[in-house]
Amino acid sequence: MMDDTKKGADLMAILKGPLDELFHYCKENDWAGFDPYDGLNSRVYLATPLKNSKICRIALIQALKRLPVNLRPLLMVPRLQNPKALALFLSAFVKLSKLGLLKDEGLIQAMTELLAVLRSPGNRYWNWGYSFPWQTRGELVPQGSANLVCTVFVANALLDAFDLTSDTRCIEMAGSAADYLLDELYWTQGGELACFSYPLPTTHVPIHNANFMGAALLCRLLKYGGGKRYRDSALKVARYSAARQQPDGAWGYGESPGQRWVDNFHTGYNLCALRTLGHCAETGEFQGALRLGFDFYRKNFFRQDGAPKYYHNRTYPIDIHSVAQSIITMLELKDLSEHNLPQARSVLTWALDNMWDDNGYFYYRIYPLFKNKISYMRWSQAWMLLALATFAEHVQEWIKRGI
Repeated sequence: MMDDTKKGADLMAILKGPLDELFHYCKENDWAGFDPYDGLNSRVYLATPLKNSKICRIALIQALKRLPVNLRPLLMVPRLQNPKALALFLSAFVKLSKLGLLKDEGLIQAMTELLAVLRSPGNRYWNWGYSFPWQTRGELVPQGSANLVCTVFVANALLDAFDLTSDTRCIEMAGSAADYLLDELYWTQGGELACFSYPLPTTHVPIHNANFMGAALLCRLLKYGGGKRYRDSALKVARYSAARQQPDGAWGYGESPGQRWVDNFHTGYNLCALRTLGHCAETGEFQGALRLGFDFYRKNFFRQDGAPKYYHNRTYPIDIHSVAQSIITMLELKDLSEHNLPQARSVLTWALDNMWDDNGYFYYRIYPLFKNKISYMRWSQAWMLLALATFAEHVQEWIKRGI
C-alpha cells in the first residue's frame, strides 16, 4: 500500500508542473483566445460581400480550422472570451479549490460574475452562446445566440460553484437555464420522440449528445428543487436517445443522414451524462446502455500507445479535445473497469509527450504528416485544464485511500 501511495504522490508531482503552467498561460491571456470555428469574426471578411454567401462562410470556417498556419491575426480575428470556455475554467477552479491547489480563490467569484455579464442578450432566461457566429450545413447561428450545449456547460459549472460557495446566484442562473431548455428547446413528436433543439430552437433534428446532456442537467437540478416536470421530461428525452443506441453500443452524432458518424468526445459526453442522469434521478434504467456504450468506447477509441482516436474506425486527426474528454470519461466511469485509471494515465502521458508545448499550452491536432500547433482557448486549453484538474482530483483520492 505504501508503494502505491508513493506512486500516487509521484504522479501528482509529474502532473502539477503542466497544470501550473497551463493555468498560468490561460490566466496571462485573460482566459481569451482563438477558436477553431471563429473565422466569421474576421473583420477583413466582414468588410467584403462574401459575408453574405453561405458557401463562403463554410469555406472560411473550414479553411481556418484545417490550416496548420494561423491566419487569424492577418484576417483581424479578435481573441475573445467564450462562455463555454469560461464554464470549463470555472469547473476546473472548483476542483482545484477543493484540492487546495487554487492560489486565488477570488477567481471563482470573478468567473461567475463574468459568465453573468456574457449571457445571451434579449432573452428572459439565463442562457449562453458562443463568441462567434457559425454556419452549419443548413443554418447560420449568430454570435452570442443561446444554444443548449453552451448553456448546459455553464449551468453545470454554476452548480459546481454553488456546491462549493453556496452563492445563491448560481442556483438562480442554473435554474433559469433549465427552464430555458424546457420552455424553448423541448419538443416531442408522436408518443416516443422527445428531444431538445440544437443549435437553434427551430432545429428539430435529434442530436444525441444534446439530448443526454440536457436531460442530465435537469436531473442534476432535482436536488436543488427541480420538480416532477424536470424529471419526466429528462427521462423521456433520455429514453428516446438510449433507444437509438446501435447494437454494438455506439451512437451516431444525430439522426439525419449526414450525422451518422461516431466520434470520441461526443460518445464521452453521452456516457458521462448517462452516469449523471442515473445517479441524480436515482434510476438504473440506463445502466445497460451505459455499460454497452462504455464497452464500445473503451474498445474502439484508443491506440495501444494511449493516443485517443477521433473516430471509432480511424485514428486521425488526433484531437486535443478527444484527449481531454477521454481522460474525463475514464475517470468519471472508473468503477466500470479496473483498467480506467491506467488508461487515463496512458492518454495523459501520451498527450504530454506529443501535444504539449514548452510555452505552457497544448497543440490542437496531430495528422499523419504534421502537427497543427495552434493554441485554441476553448477547444484545447480550457478542456485540458479541466481534464488535468479532474486527474489531480482522482489521484489525490487515490493517495488518501492508499490504493
